[in-house]
Amino acid sequence: SLGVSIVNKGKRGDTTATGLARIDDVLVEKPGVVILLLGGNDALRRLPKKTTFENLSVIIERLQGSGAVVLLLGIQGGVLVDGYEADYRALSRKYNTGYVSNVLDGLIGYAEYMSDGIHPNDRGYAVIASRIVPVLKQMIRE
Repeated sequence: SLGVSIVNKGKRGDTTATGLARIDDVLVEKPGVVILLLGGNDALRRLPKKTTFENLSVIIERLQGSGAVVLLLGIQGGVLVDGYEADYRALSRKYNTGYVSNVLDGLIGYAEYMSDGIHPNDRGYAVIASRIVPVLKQMIRE
């Protein structure tokens, strides 16, 4: 346990554009740390990668401008080849965010971890949490 309260502002189906449009819903909470996981629905809808990462940049700038620390979570931007990894890493470096690469790695395609074809179930979220918590703890200590 991290000993902090967590408010989930994510919504199924969110793209980076809808996430950006709802950023004020997050900022009103005055978050200290934001776990940012967006881009998967952009990839599924084949939205332009440039737009996806421009939207993520604005979201990070708004969050950091409010004083929040950002933990960016990457997703695979393609079925066979990950077309997003380099972009997520570059974004993380540019804005000095925490980063966890491809949080769904090893989960998609395994029914024991997924509630449907793209969303994890409780077991899948437990695996994701095990990938995120060590990075969060490091970020909180710094």
